[in-house]
Amino acid sequence: MMADVASLTISEIEKQLADGPVSKEFLAACRKDKRRGVEKLWRKFQREAAERERVAALYAYEREAQQEGFSLIAGVDEAGRGPLAGPVVVAAVILPPSLYLPKLNDSKKLSPALRDTLYEVICEKAVALHCSIVDVAIIDRVNIYQATVNGMYEAILALDPNPQKVLIDAVSLTKLPMPSLSIIQGDAKSASIAAASIIAKVTRDRLMTQYDAQYPGYGFAQHKGYGTAQHLEALRKYGPCPIHRRSFEPVQAVLKPRR
Repeated sequence: MMADVASLTISEIEKQLADGPVSKEFLAACRKDKRRGVEKLWRKFQREAAERERVAALYAYEREAQQEGFSLIAGVDEAGRGPLAGPVVVAAVILPPSLYLPKLNDSKKLSPALRDTLYEVICEKAVALHCSIVDVAIIDRVNIYQATVNGMYEAILALDPNPQKVLIDAVSLTKLPMPSLSIIQGDAKSASIAAASIIAKVTRDRLMTQYDAQYPGYGFAQHKGYGTAQHLEALRKYGPCPIHRRSFEPVQAVLKPRR
């Protein structure tokens, strides 16, 4: 095998690594090859193989559901429970079985550019997808937790086709008509929930950028409604705008008359 690899050009080796199948002997020969270009190809192949293995591990809960006889498995997550302004956004996503999405992860661990890229791929590849946007009026009326739960039910029940099992990040939904599983830190443990976290996060961030143009001065495009020093300073200076959550304490403090 060493002789075989040594007789190949770097382009031929690259094609073999890309097209496969690749045997352990072929990889070992590439590893021992002294050409710099072959070394780079070998390292790239190892990185890609490790990434495939990492993403495959994210499908453990989905594979378990498949073994139970379910084929349509939805992941559900939200974005925006903590901010002082803007809606909470809930996404529900059904992915094709074992779809390989390089870099798939909890949306909070990804750069904005990578989230945007994955958002487009998920929208294109998903079997079904739905986003529910729960506005500030509902958040203030029922509280943020209940608003999130309501959004989750809405997003799940709007999926077409209907999911046969639902994987949910942290929240327990006891009134669903299908089996479900609540997973703590599910956006880092389940591919479907991670995909939902990306859809919810990107959708909400884009909404907050639009609100920045509608309500200038608060910096919504930068902090997305979270309680940063910049946001709190603007809140004290200008007072709440229509998308501020008046039931949240920092906003309430600004609304209270000074004695």
